[in-house]
Amino acid sequence: MSGLSLNPYAIRAIYRFEMARTFRTIVQSIAAPVISTSLYFIVFGAAIGGRMAKIDGITYGAFIVPGLIMLSILTESISNGSFGIYLPKWSGTIYEMLSAPVSAFEILLGYVGAAASKSVMLGVVILATARLFVPFEIAHPFWALAFLMLTSVTFSLFGFILGIWADGFEKLQIVPLMVVTPLTFLGGSFYSINMLPPLWAKVALFNPVVYLVSGFRWAFYGVSDVRVGISLGMTLVFMLVCLTAVWWIFRTGWRLKS
Repeated sequence: MSGLSLNPYAIRAIYRFEMARTFRTIVQSIAAPVISTSLYFIVFGAAIGGRMAKIDGITYGAFIVPGLIMLSILTESISNGSFGIYLPKWSGTIYEMLSAPVSAFEILLGYVGAAASKSVMLGVVILATARLFVPFEIAHPFWALAFLMLTSVTFSLFGFILGIWADGFEKLQIVPLMVVTPLTFLGGSFYSINMLPPLWAKVALFNPVVYLVSGFRWAFYGVSDVRVGISLGMTLVFMLVCLTAVWWIFRTGWRLKS
């Protein structure tokens, strides 16, 4: 293989293997996140939402839909991306893959493509489920799908890096549970950061999840905490950082050959 040609058989093999594993564990991969998110819709959307004032002219139940979808997408993208590459590391099969005529880019396409596909599927299922509890409309469907796919790919890349970094199963859960989930809760999933005191509203802008949730909410309702161009730019910057980190990992063999 030379130049810019790709080995589609290798990419398809990795992709199909990862997707098959998802459907073998569909309860953990799809059903569990959907059920847990549905509980949020029931409690905050149906039960509490009807007693709360509208935010930016949007009912509270509808307002939290984009944030709750993002909460699931971020955690599941990281989990899917990290576990996919960690499993061959743990079993030792990664050495066979590294010695095979498969490029780093093809490995990345297979694993991250599968992880992102799972996250997009989950987001669509949660979106359909939310419609059962909360009435809402999507003002910009194309941009909603674009933000959903960009976020899924970006955080699947981040999860891929975490999977290479981790040297034990417990480390796969540290970042999603202790970093990403708190940042998502504090990133405007359940409220607008404009409701915060001025100082804390400025502090919240250092939270990268604010830009993801804000951009995704804009795609739904045309309102956002920060300009949509900034939200899109921040997402692309984080994706570029992750791609650079992955390039460096494969170039140096960090945590892959040890």
